[in-house]
Amino acid sequence: MPDLGFTVESAEVAPFAAAPLMMFRLRIVDTSPHAVSVTSAHEAVASITLQCQIQIEATRRRYTPAEQYGLEDLFGAPPRWGETLRTLLWTHTFVVVPPFTGECTVNLPVPCSYDFNVAASKYFYGLEDGEIPLLLQFSGTVFYREADGALQAAPIPWHKDAAFRMPVALWRDMMSRYYPNGAWLSLHREVFDRLARFKTRRGLTSWDQAVASLLDGLEEDLS
Repeated sequence: MPDLGFTVESAEVAPFAAAPLMMFRLRIVDTSPHAVSVTSAHEAVASITLQCQIQIEATRRRYTPAEQYGLEDLFGAPPRWGETLRTLLWTHTFVVVPPFTGECTVNLPVPCSYDFNVAASKYFYGLEDGEIPLLLQFSGTVFYREADGALQAAPIPWHKDAAFRMPVALWRDMMSRYYPNGAWLSLHREVFDRLARFKTRRGLTSWDQAVASLLDGLEEDLS
């Protein structure tokens, strides 16, 4: 059966997606003896239903003082990071890999959110520069052909993974394309209703004005 190895070669922003989407260029190599000896009459791998869980290995990079301040909501005060800094789940994704012999490359779609109720979005937003250490963990089913052409199926072992360091600038560029000069915040319905009533009563014409008015009043009380 195939013995698959995975490598992320690069990542880029999908140019014409309806919502923020990144494409990881994934290289898959079959290192089994079967892949080397297979004849041209049959494909070593007929198809793969590939599932991927992507984690942020937050402990595998350094943080500037400004970044530490921006990430306090996730990990607490920096003196406690030895206990609180941890790996975060980013997302799950899926792709169907077409037939190939030996090796192939596919685009792995990675949907992205700008919702600041999501821990991964808070983490990305809190970084200024550098790289984001990611770990892609794979599962799913590989369909392959034996030498006699018989179709077989086998699960992808849980230990199959790939590390990738994604530039922070790539995430920022993506969000600038989809939300130029903006951010996205989800509110509880009751909180949104209160904000809507405040906006109407004050005769404000935008949500930015409503929030800015509240912040101005708060800052005056604190000064």
